[in-house]
Amino acid sequence: MSLGPWQIIIIAVVVVLLFGRGKISELMGDVAKGINSFKKGLKDEDQQDSIAEDDATVIDVKSEESKSNS
Repeated sequence: MSLGPWQIIIIAVVVVLLFGRGKISELMGDVAKGINSFKKGLKDEDQQDSIAEDDATVIDVKSEESKSNS
């Protein structure tokens, strides 16, 4: 059994009556802030991973140089 357009409209009207338009728009704003924060966190993590890989390479090169000097 699937929901038809009329059932979806009735559910939407009931939700708006129960919570009010202001509360729903406030909730959607909070959801949008959460999504943006999540995306920003993913970007920061990717940048930190690439920086850590670059640092690891530099450390390996330095350790190889010190071994060859000994």
